[in-house]
Amino acid sequence: MKFNTKPMEERMGKAIASFESTLSTVRASQANPGVLSRVNFDYYGSPTPLNSMADVRVSDARTLTITPYDASTLKAMEKAILMSDVGITPMNDGKVIRLAFPQLTEERRREIKKQVQKYAEDAKVAIRNIRRDANEDAKKQKKDGILTEDEQKAAEKTIQDITDKNIKKIEEIQAKKEKEIMAI
Repeated sequence: MKFNTKPMEERMGKAIASFESTLSTVRASQANPGVLSRVNFDYYGSPTPLNSMADVRVSDARTLTITPYDASTLKAMEKAILMSDVGITPMNDGKVIRLAFPQLTEERRREIKKQVQKYAEDAKVAIRNIRRDANEDAKKQKKDGILTEDEQKAAEKTIQDITDKNIKKIEEIQAKKEKEIMAI
């Protein structure tokens, strides 16, 4: 009997996808619609994602233009952006909201780099937790007589190899994002 690593690999893939999704919300001085992905506003009493109720476009390298589908939601969207962690004051001209991304200072770039490092560490911890669960599963299968001692050792080696590969992938994604932030 061979140990099944498919569920573990799927969970690790989801952890990496979550990490990439989180990084897309990190603001590097270029305009990026991803920074608004976690912004919700009050629409008839329920929190609604801003992206689902407006056309969000990059009008130039440093400006996002947000055009609500329903003009009556403009004020609520503006208020939600102000209250969010986006860190940019919206400019409302009555029809659209503009977000002007300022040039980042060296100090701000370092702060953002630290934030990226924290997200990467969180992703690595998630990967290691998945590894621990898989190793416990392999031990349980050996105890239950499903795997032999040699098969358990082989499973643990395979689990470690997959873990190392995924942690390396996280480090590559992190390095690319940090380079993007520091190169600006």
